[in-house]
Amino acid sequence: MNYILNCNNSEINGEIVLPPSKSINNRLLIIRALSGKNFIINNLSDSDDCKVMLKALQNNEELIDIGHAGTSMRFLTAFYAATSQSKIITGSERMKNRPIHELVDGLNQLGANITYVEKERYPPVRTSGKELTGNQLYINGGISSQFITALMLVAPSLPNGLTIHITGKLISSSYVLLTLQLMKSFGVDVIWENQSITILPQLYREHDCIVEGDWSAASYWYEIAALAEKADIVIHGLSHNSFQGDSSLALLFEKIGIRSKFLNNAVRLTKTVTHTRYFEFDFINNPDLVQTFVVTLCLKNIPFRISGADTLRIKETDRIAALQTEMAKFGFNIQEPTAGVLTWDGKQVTANKLLFIDTYKDHRMALAFAPAAMHYKNLVINDAMVVTKSYPNYWGDLRAVGFEVNELFN
Repeated sequence: MNYILNCNNSEINGEIVLPPSKSINNRLLIIRALSGKNFIINNLSDSDDCKVMLKALQNNEELIDIGHAGTSMRFLTAFYAATSQSKIITGSERMKNRPIHELVDGLNQLGANITYVEKERYPPVRTSGKELTGNQLYINGGISSQFITALMLVAPSLPNGLTIHITGKLISSSYVLLTLQLMKSFGVDVIWENQSITILPQLYREHDCIVEGDWSAASYWYEIAALAEKADIVIHGLSHNSFQGDSSLALLFEKIGIRSKFLNNAVRLTKTVTHTRYFEFDFINNPDLVQTFVVTLCLKNIPFRISGADTLRIKETDRIAALQTEMAKFGFNIQEPTAGVLTWDGKQVTANKLLFIDTYKDHRMALAFAPAAMHYKNLVINDAMVVTKSYPNYWGDLRAVGFEVNELFN
């Protein structure tokens, strides 16, 4: 389904209830499954990724298909191995081309017997019912923090616990810290010293909990506020003291003219003066914000140098290539002078007369590009319902603040 977008409002006002954080949601589902208790998780997400995880954990069949859900692929591979279950975990064609060998190698170091069903180093994988008796492993921290999180979550249930030795530079460390904080909230002691994380055998303690709003999803409302002439937007579901690493976007957007006022479980966005003429930041711990900032900075005519985008090539799509291709349609030439570094020099050539934005089966492409309708008429988002992966009500929320969102019929 393709949507055509327009927004004739120069002033954006409204109140938005964010979707729950899928990062927190899926960690809590694994913790609950490992605890053996059926404690209540309030405000569970209805996003595709979270429904896939919940369904898989309730599925007794051997074949588990997680579709596009990368988090589920990583977390479930470790979960099934740690709980001695025999499963085949498969996914979409894109998932079959996202490497998983670092996690598989690590689990096999611990005594698992995980094999590749089709292609070496890539899903689908087969786990077998074999106890993990090892308690030491080495894993590259520069590929995916989800590999480390997957191992951390299952570590308390292993008979000898686990020490994870991280080699190289750890990317997305904020997500590892989120995992650590959630585990501690369920009574598990985690020792993180230098490049090693040690977790002894122990039990998760049950207690009812609530999933807070998704700070990554909030970034699109910060983008909308930044692109508007005037804005007064209240976003519900956010905490000032959130463990989510993407909560740092509040400080980053201050530089480009957005004030955040924290209320009770909410934040209010209003406009201020843009403070920067050139933006530079290392997103090594916040890769999911890169698309938001590239689109925002270009449309606000702020040249930039963004680093730390190394992992974007192995996400739902090659996000660097996708950004370069789609931003070129607006007349922006995004360069990658070295791997993982994106730059724009502030120059723009003529945009296409008709703007059809391809989303590459990547929810964040649709989410980040839709606000551009505030500057460009009749913007078309192809395969628009890809947003259900993380933000099912996005188009409804845009309509609520004055966007025209209509299905495009050929």
